[in-house]
Amino acid sequence: MTVDATEFRAAMSRLGASVSLITTDGPAGRGGMTASSVCSVTDQPPTLLVCINRNASTYRAVRRNLAVCVNILAPRHVDLSRRFSTAQLSAEQKWSGVEWKTLATGAPALADAAVSLDCRVSMVKHMGTHGVFFCEVVDVSFSATTEGLIYFDRAYHPITGWAGQAVAEY
Repeated sequence: MTVDATEFRAAMSRLGASVSLITTDGPAGRGGMTASSVCSVTDQPPTLLVCINRNASTYRAVRRNLAVCVNILAPRHVDLSRRFSTAQLSAEQKWSGVEWKTLATGAPALADAAVSLDCRVSMVKHMGTHGVFFCEVVDVSFSATTEGLIYFDRAYHPITGWAGQAVAEY
């Protein structure tokens, strides 16, 4: 039996995932996109996996810049997440009105992200339509928030009020 792409996407919509803003800057210019396809690989060396569609302009920028910042979003960032996932918006519309800073690689870090993980790309593999980037974390910036944002069943959901409490208590 073969699972078609529509059925697979419907199944993956039920896999809750943290929402991140992937940003880059360097010789290929600045780029950014919303992603839920980020996960930790190992802590020695600290490495993340980031999947980006090869047709996306951000893919080309990351591939040339070899630097990304994974900005993990909080509930207050839903509108920003939507902006960066809308292809019809100009770069100015996506980037304006937001406070940015830079860490070690120079990729834009969202000043009030729950956490920003600044990375150098160490390896790229291709699987179907996507590039799988292995990204070594070289700098981290935390904010005071303990809130998170997940995407589940094609909708945003806040994660709040869990700090220091075990899941079993709920």
